[in-house]
Parts: sequence; structure tokens; C-alpha cells
Amino acid sequence: MMLSIKHNLPGLLLSALLLTACGGGGNGSTTDTSGGTIDTGANNGGLAWVEGEFIPYAQLANQCVADQSGSELSEKLWLRSWSNDTYLWYDEIVDTDPAPYTVPEYFELLKTNELSASGNIKDKFHYAMSSAEWEQLNQAGASLGYGFNLYLQQASAGMDRKVTVTFSEPNSPAALASIGRGAVLVSVDGVSIKDANDSDSINILNAGLFPSVSGKQTDFGVLDLGATEIRNVTLTATSVVSTPVPIASAIPTFSGNVGYIQFNAHIATAERQLVDAINGLKNSDVQDLVLDLRYNGGGLLALASQLGYMIAGEQATQNRTFERLTFNDKYPNRDPVTGEALTPIPFIDQSIGFDPNTLAQGEALPSLNLQRVFVLTTNNTCSASEALMNGLRGIDIDVIQIGGTSCGKPYGFYPTPNCDTTYFSVQFKGVNDKGFGDYSDGFVPSSNPTLASDLPGCVLNDDFSQPLGNINERLLSAALYYRDNNRCPALSTSSMGRVAAQAPFIDKGFTLEDTRVQSKLRNNRVWPTGL
Repeated sequence: MMLSIKHNLPGLLLSALLLTACGGGGNGSTTDTSGGTIDTGANNGGLAWVEGEFIPYAQLANQCVADQSGSELSEKLWLRSWSNDTYLWYDEIVDTDPAPYTVPEYFELLKTNELSASGNIKDKFHYAMSSAEWEQLNQAGASLGYGFNLYLQQASAGMDRKVTVTFSEPNSPAALASIGRGAVLVSVDGVSIKDANDSDSINILNAGLFPSVSGKQTDFGVLDLGATEIRNVTLTATSVVSTPVPIASAIPTFSGNVGYIQFNAHIATAERQLVDAINGLKNSDVQDLVLDLRYNGGGLLALASQLGYMIAGEQATQNRTFERLTFNDKYPNRDPVTGEALTPIPFIDQSIGFDPNTLAQGEALPSLNLQRVFVLTTNNTCSASEALMNGLRGIDIDVIQIGGTSCGKPYGFYPTPNCDTTYFSVQFKGVNDKGFGDYSDGFVPSSNPTLASDLPGCVLNDDFSQPLGNINERLLSAALYYRDNNRCPALSTSSMGRVAAQAPFIDKGFTLEDTRVQSKLRNNRVWPTGL
């Protein structure tokens, strides 16, 4: 019988508590593993970098510059010891003297520089953010900005730099200004996005597109979809709350109803919304599901497990593993963060209650009991979203992929706070019930799958000319066609090919940053946190 989440919940809660409390810290003297004493007072007089020697990171935690309980050196040595203990590829970190570097600069050095077997960068997922910002983003999906999600097209030969709105959050400044999917941002505070080619212009674009201060007003030139004239819009930056499941609908067809869910982020507020969406589709007696993950950069792995159960149902998931985690070779049998024995993650069949005000812990989850699911993807489909696809494949649910190659992140981490900054450093790799997790180059839709990371489906570019959820939108239309014909539709070549990189612009040495919300949520796969 499948292990019920009711029995797992205490462990999950404990894991989360240990996650936020791990490391300890404080003032005074602490004994290291060799029996010596280190000075952990404000002057940190007893701390020094010694190549190849690592003070246990628990003894260095929360010794911070900001409150004068520590120094930059204590913060850097904490990062060094934490990475050496928990980083998946700890033995590929070059042990570098931290003295010449700031704390953020030093953190950037604490990762592998090796390449994957395919020649790509092995670790593309190393970043940090303020703990306050992370808590807001993870728990409430709140982020400073205007509420639009952007597709950034790099300037290259024969192609202009271009910024297109993929969707706007409900009731956000962008939505209230009627800036919708397919609108092109032409200028920012008078600077042409297409033509900016010097550092001052690029700085203006970055400052306007990605505000750092609430209340900042920015003037945008907007060319709406289908419009011939640019309109000028002034938006005020504010804290925008994400709606992780903005659309859930049943599409009637001659062969039964098909469910459609747009799912944008595996964050805490998604639990209630996913349950409501699945209940609604179940009441509509849907025969198939199209799950739109094209902008879902990941998040809580527990939510992916829950959604996997809600798609496949009890019979398909009974006694099966959603994902099995492996850490570095120092910890073959236990989790280095929680200290618990490593056990497979089940398909979770009850609510966790991330937000007990909207959904209590321990309620039975609904399920659609489907044998297949159509997943819409781009290279922003990442991490927990890929774990969901892989977990379903592991129990022989047919996953049909429509769109572009996913980002390629079979890895995850526990977001770990220290000195008001939360760090994200790869700590584990996940495999499904069949032991497969080798998709570091992404899942690839293919009409003729040959590799284990190839999925049956259609390679198509994103379509900004239609609203999401519209049956005429290219990816959704292709999924419905494939459902009826078991093959891809015949489309023009301009519609096909791998989705262009939705990464920062690189142009004449200047970088235009990625969207604020997407850069924070992208590549984010955590288990579990925020409870």
C-alpha cells in the first residue's frame, strides 16, 4: 500500500524546521571537531582560511557583519564549509582563499567549473537572494515589479532585440493598463529597446524593466498585439502577487472534454489552486489533460508529487516512488540537511497545508486517474516541472511533450539562510521509480524518440498571437490535434524548431537582465521548505 502523506507529514514538518533553523550560531566560543577553540565573537580573531581544513558550518552560522556578531570572513567561511559538506559536486570546488572577494563574489566561486558529458556547463543553478525576498516569493508569490512576464529575444544577425509580454498577472499594474500577451515593449523611459547599444542606455532599460524600489514610475512605449500605433503607458512598481494557476478549464471536443491547466509556479499558494482546478476538471468528466508548464520554473517538489498523484490517481501510484534523492558521496544513506535516513518520496495523496487558512493538512486529494498527459513546454520549464514529467514517466503514464526543450535540471536544493541571505546551491539529484534522472540537457519533444530524454511530441515555438488557453493557440492546438491523430500537425517551418533562448540579452558586451520574477523562480526546486 502506498505510504500516506498522513504518516509522512511530521517528517516533512521537521525537515522544514531544521531547514530554517539548521546551523545554530550565536556569540561566544565553540569547540571545533579537532577539539580546539575558535573565537566566534565580533572580531573573529581566531578565524582563518587554511587550505583543505573546514570548520563545521554549524559553528559559523549567523555570525554576520550586519549585526556585528561576525565578519565578512565568518560569512565566507560559513559558505565554504557549508558547500564542502552539502554541495553535490563538493570535490570539484577549487579551495580558494576568500580574502580578496566580497561575500557574493566568493559564493560564485563555490561551485564546479566542470562540464557535463554533453559539453555543457554542469551547474547552471547557483544563486542567492535576500531571505525576506525569498520568503515573500515562495510563500505568497510576491515580487517587486509591474506584473508582466517577458520573453527576451536577443539581438543577433538578422534579428532585432525584442521584448514581448507573455502574460500579465491579474490585477497587476500591467494588467490594469491592459498590457496583455503579445504586446511588445518598444521603449523604456525614452530609450529604444531595439537600438540601445551603450552602457548608459542599457542601464536605463534594466532600471526600468527590473525596478528595485517600490513606487518607481517607468514610462513604456507599448505596441499592443495587432496594433499599428505605439501607446505610452506609465507603470508604478509594486509588490505583485503571483497567481500560480490562473486558468483551469474544460474544453469540449467530439471525443469528450479535455482539461487545460496553466500552472506557472510550484509555490505554496498553488496547493489550494491546484486542488480546486483538479476538482473542477473532475466534475467536468475530462478524458485528457493539457498541462501548460511553459513558464513554470519549478519550486516545491512536494507540490509536483501532489500534482502527479492528482493526475494519475491511487491505482497508478500505489507503492510507487515519485522521486528518489541522492546527495554527495559523503551522505550515501542520509540527508545531510535534515539528518534523516534517505527514503523514496512517494506520490503524495493528501494535502500538506502550506497555507492552513486556505487548505488544511491531511485532506484527501482528488484525482483524474489519467493514463496520459500532454505537457506544454519551453526552456523555462524547469526543475520541479521536469520532476513532475519524470515522475509520471516512471510509473508508465504517457507524457506527450509539445513545444520546446525543457531547461534540464534533475537537481535540487534546500534554500539555506545565513545572515539575511538565502543561498541556493545544488545538493541533490533526483531519479524516478525506474531510476532515470539523466536529463541535464532537458526533455526534448520528438516525433521519433530515440534517447531516454526524448519524449513523444511536437517541436514548436511559443505562440504570442493568441491568449493562453485558446484552442487556436499553437501549442494547445497541437496538443488537441495530437490527441485525435497521434501525430503532430503539419505547420509552417516558422512555427517549428527549438524555442529561442529566453535568457538575458548579450549584446555588444552589455547585458539586459532577465525578468525579476522569472529569474527568481527559474531553476528553483526545493524539498520541502516554507512550512
